[in-house]
Amino acid sequence: MDKEIKITILVDNTSNHPTLLAEHGWAVWIEDENYNILFDTGRSGVIQANAKVLGIDLSKADAIVLSHGHNDHSGGLMQLLDETSQAKIYLHPDSLKPRYSCHLDKPIRNIGMPALTRLHLSQPQFHDRINLTRKPTEVLPGYIATGPIRRMSEYEDVGGPFFQDAFKAEPDPILDDQALFFKTPRGLVVILGCAHSGVVNTLHYIADLTGQMDFLAVLGGMHLLAASPERIEHTIHAFRVHNVQQIGAAHCTGDKATAKLWEAFPDKCFSCSVGTQIEFEPCPQ
Repeated sequence: MDKEIKITILVDNTSNHPTLLAEHGWAVWIEDENYNILFDTGRSGVIQANAKVLGIDLSKADAIVLSHGHNDHSGGLMQLLDETSQAKIYLHPDSLKPRYSCHLDKPIRNIGMPALTRLHLSQPQFHDRINLTRKPTEVLPGYIATGPIRRMSEYEDVGGPFFQDAFKAEPDPILDDQALFFKTPRGLVVILGCAHSGVVNTLHYIADLTGQMDFLAVLGGMHLLAASPERIEHTIHAFRVHNVQQIGAAHCTGDKATAKLWEAFPDKCFSCSVGTQIEFEPCPQ
């Protein structure tokens, strides 16, 4: 990989550009000299509209990676399946399970992958396209999906009242949660979906997998919306331990946690809204 690795945010909750749409969702386009990867698909057809404005041809995707099965990450997949017919699809099998959000003061919501998408993916013609990430998996040369992330910290949880049924009988551990990472000469770059495993757990796990402590960049959703001040402080400490140089808090991180990150790392945080583009130097082959 000699050409710069370029990351473009296609879907996020916010957009600072008048012709790019925002929605509660997340999708990232990763491209280098040889490969194109789509990480998550947002909630709807917004991903296609934004890609068109940005001049990105989604049909050139070599791989589609789902961080987990929630519909704000998988809802746009159905509309892309024909357009991205050459792309392999990487997901954990639990991504296909029913999922619900059960807040005490809100109606129970079905937040799983749309049923029609799950049905479509179960058809025989997709068997050769789908790769199940039960363990760390090299999606394309140099790009690794973590698979399930080991959970060690006592202060991190999945980030909300999530269940596998609408009767709140089966809490959802969201074991399908995974991140994507790659190496650069200056450290690791990690792209998160929602970090339901905990962003600290995620960084520690990737450091153990690679034997590399320093992270050049961490971007994406960190699901700190309901995090306690103590959890946010632990997260900030972990970013210092791993010497994270660039921080792009997005999607489900939450305003409070995002503000704390900017306060702690004013020279390292960057906006990660729709249309944001970041380039990284690849490791020499």
